[in-house]
Amino acid sequence: MGTAYAKRLIECGHAVTVWNRTADRTKAAAETGASVAADVAALAGCDVILVSLTDAAAVGAVVDALIAAGIAGKLVVDLSTLLPEETRAMAARVTAAGADFVDCPVGGTVAPALKGQLLGMAGGSDAAFARAKPVLDQLCKRVEHMGPAGNGAAMKLAVNLPLAVYWSTLAEALAMVAGAGIPADLAVSLLADSSGGPNVLKNRAQVVIDTLNGTDQPGTFDIAGLAKDLALALKQAESMGQTLPLARGALDSYRTAQDAGLGRFDGSSLTRHLLGKR
Repeated sequence: MGTAYAKRLIECGHAVTVWNRTADRTKAAAETGASVAADVAALAGCDVILVSLTDAAAVGAVVDALIAAGIAGKLVVDLSTLLPEETRAMAARVTAAGADFVDCPVGGTVAPALKGQLLGMAGGSDAAFARAKPVLDQLCKRVEHMGPAGNGAAMKLAVNLPLAVYWSTLAEALAMVAGAGIPADLAVSLLADSSGGPNVLKNRAQVVIDTLNGTDQPGTFDIAGLAKDLALALKQAESMGQTLPLARGALDSYRTAQDAGLGRFDGSSLTRHLLGKR
């Protein structure tokens, strides 16, 4: 996603500097015109700093390095998916260092990121959001200010939860026609055209069909990522005194799929995995 952000922003006319914890993963962005920072501290010289990392520990380490380098007057936009309380902690540290902070986790993967077609859910002060919006508008087809820092994270967990559960329910739907001789491509096509077909099935039908036919496809939002976000949603619900029984059952299925070595594959591999266990 970081490479996709860099490519999109360069196309929009920005000067972009990139850094990655794994140095060779900056190569694709550099080939499109991005400068490569020697270390994370060098990013403190940028007016707007976008952060997109796996978890709170990684984001926290980067935030600490930026603060140590001096980011007074800068804008930090965290595009990662974290717990709301983790995001609020990051916001407090960044603003205490004299910088603005917006959390804006996004809906969508690499292809829409390259086209500026993501869905942005932003949290932060009115002033910080106003400052971030011109850049976010170039990455997103729609950006909404959800309220204070942490609210973007809360909305993102809510958005991802139905998608994560869907791959489990799709297995149950396809089990209804198992053994009837209905080809996978026909079943998926009809489901995609029905009221039970979400955008992920309409947009990625061929990926789903290829997976169901036995060839697992690498995922831009893979089983490991879906499982991580499901676990965060359950933790957030628990902190609010709520239970999510469907999500809990789905997370158990994701963990069995990860144990089977499917963590880096598309979410439809969970559907295939569950069908194979029936």
